[in-house]
Amino acid sequence: MRSSLRAGFVAVLFTEILGLGVQASAQTPEQFYAGKTIDFVIGYPPGGSNDTFGRLLARHLGKHIPGKPAIVPKNQPGAGSFLAVNTIFNVSPKDGTVIGIGAPTIPLDEKLGTQGVRFKTAELNWIGRIDSLVNIVFMWKTSPVKTFADAQKRESTLSGTGVGSTVSIYPTVMNNVFGTKFKLVMGYKGSNEAMLAVERGEVEGHSTSWTALKVAHPDWLRDASVAILVQFALKRHAELSDIPTAVELARNDEQRAILSAVMNATEVGTAFFTTPGVPADRLTALRRAFDATMKDPELLADAQRINVGVSPLAGEDLQRLVADVSQLPPALLDKVRAAYTMPRTN
Repeated sequence: MRSSLRAGFVAVLFTEILGLGVQASAQTPEQFYAGKTIDFVIGYPPGGSNDTFGRLLARHLGKHIPGKPAIVPKNQPGAGSFLAVNTIFNVSPKDGTVIGIGAPTIPLDEKLGTQGVRFKTAELNWIGRIDSLVNIVFMWKTSPVKTFADAQKRESTLSGTGVGSTVSIYPTVMNNVFGTKFKLVMGYKGSNEAMLAVERGEVEGHSTSWTALKVAHPDWLRDASVAILVQFALKRHAELSDIPTAVELARNDEQRAILSAVMNATEVGTAFFTTPGVPADRLTALRRAFDATMKDPELLADAQRINVGVSPLAGEDLQRLVADVSQLPPALLDKVRAAYTMPRTN
């Protein structure tokens, strides 16, 4: 009698547990997200272009996600955004409650085996891109370096942040491919602090996104306080029509191929992702919410107010773009790795 009661109890308990599992898996995205909070992880300090774009999206995305979850932006800077990306990939819950933004170069960093990479970009679930991200090198008005040709003849100092950041990657590529003499002074905590170093005279210039410069210091552009030497893009930005791209400066097909591979990061741009393993219906809900947000009149007005561009790319297209990096031929990959490598310092 006692054993049969025990068996009956176990059977009921098993049925209840199984029922709970079925109920949880049968939740619609709206049921899942109702009352939830999404952690919106920005892999950079406050104030830079990625922070600006991240907070712009965080302000408007929630109302388009089924269940209308709260979205809380959180800065997690470190190692050129690798700290945040590693955490999202390896530690964060894989249920669609975490969204992140990192360096647009992370697919190439992974392929090249850059130190500190502990993620697989093709396994991240990409949600969408707000805009391509054009970087530049600018020099302060007191620097004798006024043109790209000057930068090939004279050493000049640029403020730098993390090794994995485009802030340091692009000038390093210029040094290795074109023989420019940019000397990176590392350790600044984000582009805002790095630009302040330029104004203080600690360094002569800085490499950052065009968006970061025009949002943070429109007065520098108005007053011609800086000279822009080059833009890192596959084609010229409409607002920088008189500034050469790095690809245009290539002197042969090999240089052009190396630079095009590196500049593909501009197409990844300000891109947002969630963890691996997110249920397919939740990922679809996040992607469609992103698409709707990109057409939201309130977001578009907000973007215009803070002077940033909106040229979106859907999550499915972004996922394919990220995967394309893995198709680089081995011989070209070796040349890109050589261009990408910062010299060792004693």
